[in-house]
Amino acid sequence: MTLNDLRTVQEPLKHRYRADPASALVTLRADGDLGMGVSCSVQTGQALVKAGLHPATGGDGLSICSGDMLLQALVACAGVTLGAVASSLGIDVSGTVHAEGDLDFRGTLAVDKTAPVGFREIRLRFDLVSDADEEKMAALTRLTERYCVVFQTLAAPPALSVSLKRQL
Repeated sequence: MTLNDLRTVQEPLKHRYRADPASALVTLRADGDLGMGVSCSVQTGQALVKAGLHPATGGDGLSICSGDMLLQALVACAGVTLGAVASSLGIDVSGTVHAEGDLDFRGTLAVDKTAPVGFREIRLRFDLVSDADEEKMAALTRLTERYCVVFQTLAAPPALSVSLKRQL
């Protein structure tokens, strides 16, 4: 996408959000259906994904692990954000985006109550090809980190809540 294409799409939105900040608040949703065994089917908008236990917690490896989905969401968001920032900065770039994270499954299996449940560390890496100078590439990285929704959500977690609606 060229800078002009991006501006054409985003400028009216930016103008509306400046004039009416409440219009910028959008609630995103995800829904899942509990499945057979220990699984949950999630509609992604493009396909139905069956999530299940990771093999390190007793899964058969046939279902996607939600931890993998989290890393995939980070890669997707960072890649899209990087592309938008590159367009905005006029940087021609190609390459790949990688995320990896370390989990100690003793926590989620209640083997060790001091072991954390969740990722201990997540590493995001860009392997990029560009003729841009180091200053522009540093700006690209910094702004991608700044504007990537998933990265920022993980870096500064929002308030979370859980509720139960029981149907008889």
